Amino acid sequence: MVRSLTWSQVWGWRLARHNLLEAAPREQLSDVVGAVCGIHAQVMASAELSICVRVAGMTRQDVVTELWQRRRLVKTYGIRGTIHLFPADELSMWLAALRASTQPDRSTRRQEGELDADHENSVVQAIGDALDGHRLTRDELGREVADRIGVWVLEEAFPAWGGSWPRWWTAIGAAALRGLACFGPNQGNRVTFVRPNQWLGPQPQVSGEHALREVVRRYLTAYGPATAGEFAQWFSMEPRAAKALFRSLAGELEEVDVQGDRRWARAVDLSHAWTPARDSLRLVPRFDCFVVGGFPRDRLIPPDRVERASARGMTTTWTKSARPLLSGPTPVLLVNGSVAGVWEYKRQGRRLEVAVEPLARLSARNERRLQAEAARMGAILGLEASLVLREVRTRPHL
Repeated sequence: MVRSLTWSQVWGWRLARHNLLEAAPREQLSDVVGAVCGIHAQVMASAELSICVRVAGMTRQDVVTELWQRRRLVKTYGIRGTIHLFPADELSMWLAALRASTQPDRSTRRQEGELDADHENSVVQAIGDALDGHRLTRDELGREVADRIGVWVLEEAFPAWGGSWPRWWTAIGAAALRGLACFGPNQGNRVTFVRPNQWLGPQPQVSGEHALREVVRRYLTAYGPATAGEFAQWFSMEPRAAKALFRSLAGELEEVDVQGDRRWARAVDLSHAWTPARDSLRLVPRFDCFVVGGFPRDRLIPPDRVERASARGMTTTWTKSARPLLSGPTPVLLVNGSVAGVWEYKRQGRRLEVAVEPLARLSARNERRLQAEAARMGAILGLEASLVLREVRTRPHL
């Protein structure tokens, strides 16, 4: 008999797994980052907040210390080719899974300025050689690569972000995937790169098949119940390969019915209590993993709230509705696990103004909780915070 769950139970489960109901002790920092499948770090300020809302008593400076001094975390290219923070002792597992993943066939035509396989291999090897025993800024690394294989790598030929990147930049992610590069501490406002085996110590060999299965387990515990298609979208994996991966774990998975929607969960997780989400209110930053990995979108962001966001003009030329905009790049207010508003903050000397625009009516009790949540953001940032309910002008980080 298929077990039945409600969406309220699903949100309650996910919130608990993400430590958004009760923050974890500081000593469990690495466990928290690993359990949610890494922290999106394209914008480091957001990554720091994502960790601090999950770990008790953490400040942004504490995260910096863990990353660059204690080195319990590592910053590298990860899921979907974007920058992530992972537990340092799990780097090999994540890289093995990413290397073993079958990527979606987006196009057989190479993008303008993109390196072919042979040239990419040459650049990747040059990056690894240049970083051997060194911590280099991006510009320094580019010059070292050019010295090794030719100045052609410095040609700005790859269209990106309204401009052009040097050809060699497109290979940094590949070098990271092969374990030859990760981020080091910033030098002023410039990023640096190092060799992971020298920054963190020797890295163990991990089977790609074993790593992929472990990633599915982690994903289903943190974001389940889910479908193979949702996992494929989140991990940027070819859908048929994702279905085969789920089948390989058939003995560990059970099908559940979530209000008429058939999905998969880990059998071991179903042995626990699934308490409905009630009385939960949290502010999470842009690109927070709870939102980015949360499917289905029409449950995460109810249609009436999408309509209100659309009426408010919360769309851009690259979206046809507010749902894609609210599903990751924008800081959001979560009430009982679903998106109920957007927010932003602004520093004013030693004070912090936290502005929230609800997309659903807030009870008086939730308004009081929102005051406490704003104060919590101030504590994380080391500022005295005040809350204001007003129109929010924050836009996606593109």
